[in-house]
Amino acid sequence: MGQDIKLTASDGFQFGCYRANPVDMPKGAIVVIQEIFGVNHHIRSICDRLAKEGYAAFAPSSFDRMEPNFQSGYSPEEVQNALKYVGNPDWAAFLRDTQATIDAAKSVGPVGIIGFCLGGVITYLAAARLNGASAAVGYYGGGIVHFADERPKVPTQLHFGEKDAHIPLTDVETIRVKQPDVEVFTYPGADHGFHCDARASYDKVSSDIAWPRSLTFLEKHLKA
Repeated sequence: MGQDIKLTASDGFQFGCYRANPVDMPKGAIVVIQEIFGVNHHIRSICDRLAKEGYAAFAPSSFDRMEPNFQSGYSPEEVQNALKYVGNPDWAAFLRDTQATIDAAKSVGPVGIIGFCLGGVITYLAAARLNGASAAVGYYGGGIVHFADERPKVPTQLHFGEKDAHIPLTDVETIRVKQPDVEVFTYPGADHGFHCDARASYDKVSSDIAWPRSLTFLEKHLKA
């Protein structure tokens, strides 16, 4: 269903992107922002799921500036290796590539953004700083609290697990207080990465609630 394409950022950097197209005419486009594990099988599967929902999905390879085509699994060793790419995040570079992806997706129709983990933070920043998107959805973005004073310019929805050791509920509450217009949902049985069915932390009950919420939110705000 999907294909690998190349996009070019405003600074001339060319990076990879996975694109999945629906069978029929797209009703819009969704930019999917990766976790620290690259545009791996999980992120591609999310793109494919969105294509089945009628969207053209674009997943930029956000680590291409550091290691082209990086993809990882979820073993402890792989997690430690992937973490080295976010020790000192270059948010400006991530956002340049995200903006280029939004610009490419706009040719399809209205654009939404959805991101996971690191991608959840990039999604929040994109909602606050970038142009061209109509809505944003972030899953377990641990660094969002550091940018909670920045107000999203588009409707934004966030999802957090209440058992997430990486994101204290006090951080979630800080986001709620500082940005009351942002939809924030928490899930009692969920840990970090609860939406990824390839991880030990996958929580089907929470995922099955969060995903339809995300699709309903995106469909509402992406109507042309």
